Amino acid sequence: MTLSAELNEKLSRVGPGTPCGELMRRYWHPIAATAELANRPTRRVRILGEDLVLYRDESDRLGLIEEPCAHRRVSMYYGIPEAHGLRCPYHGWLYDEQGNCLEQPAEPGSSSFKDKIKLKAYPVQEMGGLIWAYLGPDPAPLLPRYDEFVWDDAVRSISATVLPVNWLQIMENSFDATHVEWMHGYYSAYVNAVEDGRAFDRDAPSALRRHHTRIGFDVWEHGILKRRVEEGGSEADDDWRVGHTVVFPYMLGNPTLQIRVPIDDTHTWHIWYTASRPGVPVPAQDPVPFMEMPWQKPDGDIVTNFVDGQDIMAFVTQGEIARRELERLGQSDVGIIFFRQVLQDEIEKVERGEEPMNVIRDPAKNAIIELPRERVHHGGVRQFDRQQGRVTPSDGTNGTNGTAVRQGGRPTPPESRELLRRLREEAAARGIEPVESPAFEITPIRAVAVDLK
Repeated sequence: MTLSAELNEKLSRVGPGTPCGELMRRYWHPIAATAELANRPTRRVRILGEDLVLYRDESDRLGLIEEPCAHRRVSMYYGIPEAHGLRCPYHGWLYDEQGNCLEQPAEPGSSSFKDKIKLKAYPVQEMGGLIWAYLGPDPAPLLPRYDEFVWDDAVRSISATVLPVNWLQIMENSFDATHVEWMHGYYSAYVNAVEDGRAFDRDAPSALRRHHTRIGFDVWEHGILKRRVEEGGSEADDDWRVGHTVVFPYMLGNPTLQIRVPIDDTHTWHIWYTASRPGVPVPAQDPVPFMEMPWQKPDGDIVTNFVDGQDIMAFVTQGEIARRELERLGQSDVGIIFFRQVLQDEIEKVERGEEPMNVIRDPAKNAIIELPRERVHHGGVRQFDRQQGRVTPSDGTNGTNGTAVRQGGRPTPPESRELLRRLREEAAARGIEPVESPAFEITPIRAVAVDLK
């Protein structure tokens, strides 16, 4: 299924008034890490093609308003936090979190001019070390309480970067099941061999991943569940029976949450969010540690000797917006085709005035939203490395491509790494195993599967 240029535009562009942009405005989006406001109370935010300023006032109240002051268009990024609101540095106009103008110091005391002034403003909330915003129509839905953001016994860490590509090609990678065996197996082993100055052994275990013999994708209430059967496996394995989900519309959940926030048509804020449960009480992380994710070498080349870097290479080298009308898709691309169909369906719901999938309004369903995750992944039982604070399979590799993470690799903030190491040592001394999410099976709404034997 080749996508037309016209449909490609409809599915990928996210600015105000665009079909996909209107869909995206029905959901809450992370716009910053709480840690990013620790040293400065204002932060520029660009999301869904809009330029805004996030601030925290002296009463610890968050606000998200359009960047230019309504008076002389000076940037509110340089504004002064007050007891209630943010004051423009140019003439002192004061705005609250709803965009209302509260004061205009240079105007006569009897003037009602301020009552006629209002900046665009959006609601924001904090959850799990991230600050979230809702840019859509009222009434705003509930901020979904997905498990890793709200577990009370987890050590958390956040890494993120801005990628110079459209959000959609990043999301489509989550539905490209067979790239795992090739890019994260064969190609990864090749890159590491070249870096080591040795011959590439195509038959080495690190270069070979089990072939996918069956892949499936099920729509359920929170997104699309991914299933796979690999050579030597069966549908009784966790990879098929349990699977893991892509939370609609922009988050992959296995086991690290990867959140793809559309900045504009050609830039995406990519977040890697990790929550590990050591099995013992966890002290508060205030704020949750945050790090920038490096992915380029000094010469501009992409670092491709680790899984995330390999994925980034695939995202970025497709161009700012992938030319999907030039693709040639086969049976193994059924997940990508399926996701595009689901996305188009949800856009059309919004165009008809209907509510799209996975918009949460019932508090009873939002206490904690557990997401399915395999306990036995790619045929290997995951074990916890208590010294390194990470999950590894039973063969002792890094759980992703059968090779050690080398020059590249997703950074872990040292505070989180040290805390997790200490708590896992404590748990081990007490004979306590780390906590895993309960395995459960979803109720599919619609599904697609294909045999690749």
